[in-house]
Amino acid sequence: MTNDENLRSLLQAVANGNVSLDVALDELKYLAYEPVGEFAKIDNHRTIRTGFPEVIWGPGKTPYQIAQIMETMRLRNSVVMATRIEPEIYAALQPKVRDLRYYESARICAIAPPNLEPRYPGTIGILSAGTADLPVAEEAAVTAELSGFRVQRLWDVGVAGIHRLLSNRRVIANASVLIVVAGMEGALPSVVAGLADCPVIAVPTSIGYGASFGGLAPLLTMLNSCAAGVGVVNIDNGFGAAVLAGQVLRTAEKLRMASSDS
Repeated sequence: MTNDENLRSLLQAVANGNVSLDVALDELKYLAYEPVGEFAKIDNHRTIRTGFPEVIWGPGKTPYQIAQIMETMRLRNSVVMATRIEPEIYAALQPKVRDLRYYESARICAIAPPNLEPRYPGTIGILSAGTADLPVAEEAAVTAELSGFRVQRLWDVGVAGIHRLLSNRRVIANASVLIVVAGMEGALPSVVAGLADCPVIAVPTSIGYGASFGGLAPLLTMLNSCAAGVGVVNIDNGFGAAVLAGQVLRTAEKLRMASSDS
């Protein structure tokens, strides 16, 4: 009972007398949250509230805890995802969680259907300034794909070689929303926003020399962008950028449907 359609079907079945109150109560008793041992409480209601399920943050959790949480979540979700999973943690999880997939560059573990198709219209274009930014960019790309969105990647197109970006302007032109990932001085989102007719979500990374201050320099550059239409998420937060991009597309689809109904 973690999405609107299933909840509506259950309530309709109760109203029609096809499902008893006791059965419905059993289905709904973990709707608010579901305990896992004494270390976690899964927010099953989050998908209904926000459109996105809860995602497991890997660091600080043991492989046993992650495995238990994933096995509990898979009973109510078609996709279960854990972020910031290092290879050695995945190796410990693999024998504990069946059908577990690992996206090494993104550091994401997931239980998901083998042929996951986009469920929403539009395309999220994801650009990285440099190859060193790929872990954060791939975190955004894999998160978006697992959440049901179509993704187009464009890597290593930073401003130090601007011709690489300009020769791939079709990616910018085809995108419904853009995620731009950059470290060092963080100038790429401003350049992209000056070429794009859609929202740009800037992601600063912690890649850079000492004066980058672990990503603070590109963060401030992006916050002070001279181009309009740029929003900024936290340092290295590819996951948050993907969810924000997804919310933009879902809101656009909601408005389109409301307009067609009126």
